[in-house]
Amino acid sequence: MANDSSTGGYLSPASSPAPLEDVALENLLQLVVVGITGLPGPMVRPRWQPTVPKQPEPSVDWCAIGVVSEDSDDYPVQQHDGTGDGHDNFSVHETLPVLATFYGPNAGANAKLLKNGLYVAQNRDQLTANNMALLEVGRIVAVPEQLNLQWIRRYDVPIRIRRKVERIYPVLNLLSAPTQLVTDTP
Repeated sequence: MANDSSTGGYLSPASSPAPLEDVALENLLQLVVVGITGLPGPMVRPRWQPTVPKQPEPSVDWCAIGVVSEDSDDYPVQQHDGTGDGHDNFSVHETLPVLATFYGPNAGANAKLLKNGLYVAQNRDQLTANNMALLEVGRIVAVPEQLNLQWIRRYDVPIRIRRKVERIYPVLNLLSAPTQLVTDTP
């Protein structure tokens, strides 16, 4: 059982609400790219995988996507909620640089579909539902790769997403404290 403020020691946040992290965040990004570009689901892959899958043939359109870093604002907000036994609401804003890399004969077209499509409000509904917002889609950069003496079409699309992370910590209400009142007057 996790500690609360009455037991001392480190406090872990409650399991809910929990921000999307790791595989869950990759799955959300994959859904967004699939929805906007129309690429088949298996052809939009996490950028880093425990077992590296075989790269599709140069004639196949596909995308690798992933969060490349995380940057949290300094001084997150922590507010006590005194209802019930009490708890602290913690919130911080993060910027997530994401890189989508498109390969295949239509890599440039798919990169532009994603860039343009992210600016359509309805296409960002899944981001919004998860406390995320689009900050910007950067310049599409052609970065062809040479593989087995053959050039592979590749376009990188940098994306910056902003999100609010909220957590609840079991900081209980202060009910009493041993004190002694000392005054200067007799």
